[in-house]
Amino acid sequence: MYKWKIIKKILHRDYSYEEKLAKKGLIYGKNFSVQGGVIIDDSHCWLISIGDNVTLAPRVHILAHDASTKIPLGYTRIERVKIGNNVFIGASTIILPGVTIGNNVIVGAGSVVTKNIPNGTVVAGNPAKVIKSYDEYIFQQKEKLKISPKFDRSFIDGQISKENKENMILALENTEGYII
Repeated sequence: MYKWKIIKKILHRDYSYEEKLAKKGLIYGKNFSVQGGVIIDDSHCWLISIGDNVTLAPRVHILAHDASTKIPLGYTRIERVKIGNNVFIGASTIILPGVTIGNNVIVGAGSVVTKNIPNGTVVAGNPAKVIKSYDEYIFQQKEKLKISPKFDRSFIDGQISKENKENMILALENTEGYII
């Protein structure tokens, strides 16, 4: 029975979400990370391209269609969505049709991206607006990293001990920290 399960798994490989969409036409680059609950418009995924080193945090939605025109016009509006390289899209962000997100961009959690985002920016809000440059944000984080608590892999869920959980809670009482 066990051997049959292995053979079945090899013959009927379970594909990842992004691999299934790639079979339908989604284009994505290297180091593409998709967290839980992400929805990429599978009905028009071939209109979406995603670059290298892109992370989609939990519950991100990327839409290439807008069905609000279906009843009044008899047609659904469709547009391409392009996401550049070195992009982080925060949790529960919605990216609407026709948007291009440049390279080296961070989109804050809960944002609604309705317009193009230029290279090298950090955006947040509804609608998403530029709040600072990418370089300024990274510089600020590097400065904070020098003085903030840092945690190694032993503090990651699934590996963390009860003692380390308590230590982390105490260390982060009135500050932020960083984990590898």
